[in-house]
Amino acid sequence: MNFIFDRNTWQEIFGSISKNKIRTVITVVGVLWGIFIYIALSGAAKGMDNGFESMFESIARNSMFVWGQNTSMPNEGYKTGRQMQLKLDDAVMIQNRIPEVEFIAPRNVRGFFGTPPANIGRNNKTGSYSLFGDFPAFTKIAPKKIYDGGRFINDEDIAQSRKVAVIGERTQKELFDKDENPIGGYFKIDDVYFQVIGVHKYEPSGGFGGDGDIFIPFSTFKKLYNTGDNVGWFSIAAYDNVDVIKVEENIKSLLKNLHHVHPDDDRAFGSFNLGEQFNKIVGFADGITFLSLIVGIATILAGVIGIGNILLISVKERTKELGVRRALGATPAEVRNQIILESVFLTVIAGIMGIILGALALAGISSATQDIDFPYTNPTVPIPYVIGALVIMVVLGTLIGLIPAQRAVSIKPIDALREE
Repeated sequence: MNFIFDRNTWQEIFGSISKNKIRTVITVVGVLWGIFIYIALSGAAKGMDNGFESMFESIARNSMFVWGQNTSMPNEGYKTGRQMQLKLDDAVMIQNRIPEVEFIAPRNVRGFFGTPPANIGRNNKTGSYSLFGDFPAFTKIAPKKIYDGGRFINDEDIAQSRKVAVIGERTQKELFDKDENPIGGYFKIDDVYFQVIGVHKYEPSGGFGGDGDIFIPFSTFKKLYNTGDNVGWFSIAAYDNVDVIKVEENIKSLLKNLHHVHPDDDRAFGSFNLGEQFNKIVGFADGITFLSLIVGIATILAGVIGIGNILLISVKERTKELGVRRALGATPAEVRNQIILESVFLTVIAGIMGIILGALALAGISSATQDIDFPYTNPTVPIPYVIGALVIMVVLGTLIGLIPAQRAVSIKPIDALREE
């Protein structure tokens, strides 16, 4: 290892490089470009992955939504075009018969799907807002951030059909004074008084909603609007590591059986599988990362081979010099180590420059995408991946350096001294 710190060794390496400046720079750029492509592409893919990870923080990844539509096929005496109406009992059956379902939350709403919004009033302030009837399980599927001092609907609220509500940030601003604490305050929903138990922070998710949404117990919603056991739609979360597409199919098959729908009728129940979409996005990002790895390694390999070619030419041009060194007592190992060290040095320098340029490119991408309306966050490459790429480059540089090194060692001093 002493040869690495030998001043004469490095003088010879830099002397060799300086004799072929243009050729060396062109070849080094090839290695630099390879690591740059890898850092830039894999970092960009990671930014997309991070963006969708952030977007899905507010809702379970293996979640889906199911609602009733119209039948398209007759069955068991029922005609085509029958309107499907989900029921509370359907949720119980799904939970009991499909073990892959972790949570299911029946939901009702005013202000979506053609239903009029709820009329809200407090003192002399009025407005129309979307109103949701929910169970506590809904926050297991789409967590709600409740400001300090408040809470979401609980089981007691459902059991007692309490007239309590969780309001949105916009609702608070429009109904309450700026310095007024809304918790414990009252307001009217369609002329019925409700007490505020929490204020939720709005975060876009895969479901329905906005910053002015109001949530009340499902049982209270049922009494307020006389909906009985009818359900608007189900929000469902499956366990991790299950086939969400298969779970969706099983849920629809069960609902068809419960509601006497033909097994081949694919229009009776609508659905949106958020878990499937998330998996597609993750797969796409992983594909880009893998592609960047293949392209990067191929480009790096091409560049490293170019370095090997430069060193072969250098060895040929330095035949007399190498012969003199051998005649003066330089061992084959010393000659071989110098050539290999030169190869590794050029490879590492190119790699470090490529990593720096790749990092600058990702910083530019991050700055340019901060204000766009697209789920893209913090495009970076994990440090272990960068170190791994650098290690691969050192290994390749060492291996490719063996070829010109062996060529240099094979030169006989007497033959080298005859070179003119």
